[in-house]
Amino acid sequence: MHVGRHTFATMALTNGVSLYTVSKLLGHSSIAMTQIYAEVIDEVKQKAADLIPML
Repeated sequence: MHVGRHTFATMALTNGVSLYTVSKLLGHSSIAMTQIYAEVIDEVKQKAADLIPML
């Protein structure tokens, strides 16, 4: 169950769904709980940016 929720949240955030909306869809009482998923997305974005050679 947890893996499915995690996958849903990270995919939704990756595809541009707002943090607030994902928070409400997951039933979180605090948006801070949902920000954990956003941090995962930030890490993925940083790793992708690191692959680009310095210009």
